[in-house]
Amino acid sequence: MHMQNEVKAKPVPSWLILLLAAACGLVAANLYYAQTVVGPISVTTGLSSAAAGLIVTLTQIGYVIGLLFIVPLSDIVENKRLVTFFLIILVVGLIAAAFSSHAVLFLTASLVIGISSVVAQILVPYATYLTSEEQRGRVVGNVMSGLLLGIMLARPVASFITSLLGWQAVFVFSAIIIVLLTLLLSRALPARQPQPAMKYGQLILSLGTLLKTFPLLRRRALYQASLFGAFSLFWTTVPLQLANEYGMSQQGIAWFALAGVGGAIAAPIAGRWADKGLTRILTGVAMIIAVASFGLAYLFQGHSTATLILLVIVAITLDMAVSGNLVLGQRIIYSLSEARGRVNGIFMSIFFVGGAIGSSLGSWSYAHGGWSLTTLIGLIMPLLALGYYLTEKKTAVVSTS
Repeated sequence: MHMQNEVKAKPVPSWLILLLAAACGLVAANLYYAQTVVGPISVTTGLSSAAAGLIVTLTQIGYVIGLLFIVPLSDIVENKRLVTFFLIILVVGLIAAAFSSHAVLFLTASLVIGISSVVAQILVPYATYLTSEEQRGRVVGNVMSGLLLGIMLARPVASFITSLLGWQAVFVFSAIIIVLLTLLLSRALPARQPQPAMKYGQLILSLGTLLKTFPLLRRRALYQASLFGAFSLFWTTVPLQLANEYGMSQQGIAWFALAGVGGAIAAPIAGRWADKGLTRILTGVAMIIAVASFGLAYLFQGHSTATLILLVIVAITLDMAVSGNLVLGQRIIYSLSEARGRVNGIFMSIFFVGGAIGSSLGSWSYAHGGWSLTTLIGLIMPLLALGYYLTEKKTAVVSTS
């Protein structure tokens, strides 16, 4: 592990953390650009409204494939080379999406974008190798806040660009940004050459062993899957509620989504507090905030200005709960094993499956029971996580926080 120790010996310059945070955000945003502009894309590519949901689903499926089969490679392949290679694949996917006039081509491009966007999840554990145990929470918090900002800004940015220049411009701009990012990262990142102790097949098989070996990994992944499920349910259905109940346009919905971005401030704060040993308490707080957010949305409904303001507050507090808890979880799981690429791949794929379940539950509940049923399901998801959290032994986090 010579190279790893060599890189770790020096303190991490703040510009490098900023670059990693920006890179994670710009890459992860590609998973979400299509979500708010599915309508215009369907018109151009000839997708039926029933099949339009496939755009989001295929991107998410691609991402989970990448998390399970590409992210683990960062434990055996030189990280900078791996990142550069998949960023080039991402550019190809984005260009194909931008110039697609046929449904099959666009859906294939969506799958490629999903798979290659896992570069963000190679960069997060990579950042932890550059830092000491004492600073890990802060560094992960800062990098994750960049990633979360990318996720949250993607929808409003796509809406604004589409309303001005058409949906193709979203993918063209992103392709240009990713090309510039690839050049920058290939120059700026320190090399990290892991010692390949196993072949690729063994590496993938070891995912099951890691999941079995670390109860805290299973626990933190399920916590985050519940919260992210509630988050995805909210952001899948709130645009429909804003349009139906408040008569909002695409731009109005984009401004609302922009307000929710304020919740990303919780990530670096949670990281710093986790470094002080407050992981366990903060986890409970995050879950209670998520439950309370949906509780308010369920209790206060209508189409007055007051309920709209309340909905903005709910968007911010829910985002705070989810982003804060994500950083707490990652700080713990990176302390469990040196195989951080694989550990991160397992954690993220479980929590992303939670998000996919939340999205589909949201679509179903809004169609069948409107906003009341949707917010009730949104309330139950973090409530289940809170119940599970109360079974956690107090000693479980001592060694990691």
